[in-house]
Amino acid sequence: MITLPTLNFEYNALEPYIDQETMRIHYTKHHQAYIDKLNLVLDKYPELQSESIETLLGKLESLRMDPKDRVLLKNHGGGHVNHAFFWTILGVKKAIDHNLLNRITTTYGSFEEFKKQFTDTALSHFGSGWMWLVENKEKKLEMYSTPNQDSPYLSGSKPILALDLWEHAYYLKYQNRKADYITAWWKVVKIL
Repeated sequence: MITLPTLNFEYNALEPYIDQETMRIHYTKHHQAYIDKLNLVLDKYPELQSESIETLLGKLESLRMDPKDRVLLKNHGGGHVNHAFFWTILGVKKAIDHNLLNRITTTYGSFEEFKKQFTDTALSHFGSGWMWLVENKEKKLEMYSTPNQDSPYLSGSKPILALDLWEHAYYLKYQNRKADYITAWWKVVKIL
């Protein structure tokens, strides 16, 4: 049975950038709902329960399951792993990954250029989804956005940085000001 991972910070720890009430609802309601629905799917397939959700997403199309359940696994499994990863990169105490910064500079020319491209792509994303920096199968850095709860694990990539673009991540504080939310999010990414 999948359970809600423990947050490494209090709900109010990211203020004023991400408010306490948004964090509480995002974590206890939205993330928990993905887990609850994911567990309902996995209950039908005991043979899959010994594998990680990341592994299951990586071989989703080859899983022997009802096609409707495959969609549910993709959506709710993605919702769970995306959020579980998202919580790990947030914090007010910086734990800067200098190796990652070097890789970003090598790939994108400078951190500033990377941040601009990442922000611009996130701003241009239509609807709900995620913005990612991943290490792809070739071990190269790649950035892209995905719709809904699609996860990098679907394509065999490893997430490095994630920005939740669903309105539930920011609507209480920022309403329709996605750009303000993205600017604030950069302040609470602890690895950069």
